[in-house]
Amino acid sequence: MNAITRVREGVAVFGRPPAAPAGERLAADAAEAAELRAYATHPDVIALRVERVRAQVDRLCWAGIVLGLGFTMTNVQSFAAAGTPAWSLPWLAAWLLDPTVSLVLLAILRAEQVTARYQVRTGAWTRRAKWFTLAATYVMNTWHSWAAGSVSGVVLHSVPPLVVFVAAEAVTDVRDKLTEAVSAAFAEASARVSPVAADLPTKAVHEPTKPKQRNNKRSNVRVSFADYLTVAREAWTPGVVVSPMWVREVTRCSRGLSSRLAATLAAELHDATPSDRGDAR
Repeated sequence: MNAITRVREGVAVFGRPPAAPAGERLAADAAEAAELRAYATHPDVIALRVERVRAQVDRLCWAGIVLGLGFTMTNVQSFAAAGTPAWSLPWLAAWLLDPTVSLVLLAILRAEQVTARYQVRTGAWTRRAKWFTLAATYVMNTWHSWAAGSVSGVVLHSVPPLVVFVAAEAVTDVRDKLTEAVSAAFAEASARVSPVAADLPTKAVHEPTKPKQRNNKRSNVRVSFADYLTVAREAWTPGVVVSPMWVREVTRCSRGLSSRLAATLAAELHDATPSDRGDAR
């Protein structure tokens, strides 16, 4: 009996279990690390992280836009009142001008927030209305400074409207790119799901089926919209109702992309002839 065995037996006599061998401890640490890595690299977790960034960007942009429009309210009221006595009816009515313009602008930005999430392009009149409301706010906010020839006043009252204008234009593109980032992150994570996930219990980690690729050499490339559409088109059979939920089940695409895929495939099937539908199977 060597010294290590005698020490372990002595510890066990006093009611304390002997320490596990170093190899067993390392194996337990490795299993725990593998499980954590499988969750951290799961496609849904990756997409959720991007969604959280999107929410933070939306809140910050909305806060800046609302504060900028609030700053311009006093100057617009002064412009509309045009020296009328305080608390008179025209003076009180002048306070309605800035909220009228600002509410229309906020409504357009709110609509673009939803359309940008699903990458739906708005018409030309939407951008014209946004630019007109921003231009009207800028002119009314800086009119007195331009008339008085005050350079500092022009600069001071130009900054908030211009910030609102730039933010209103930039936030739409940012949301559009964040939507693409969610789809790209999900597709990339799906292509490189950790191999140890297969060794974990089924309830712990569910590895989604990767969409079929047209070319095996491009399996590591981001899955495009056309590739997802091809997978959905091949999976469709007569009698199946094309819906975003069905598209997500057969392609494992993101929730935002599934609506576009479902609409495109439904339009194709609606316009196809019976022979074409047979080929789609």
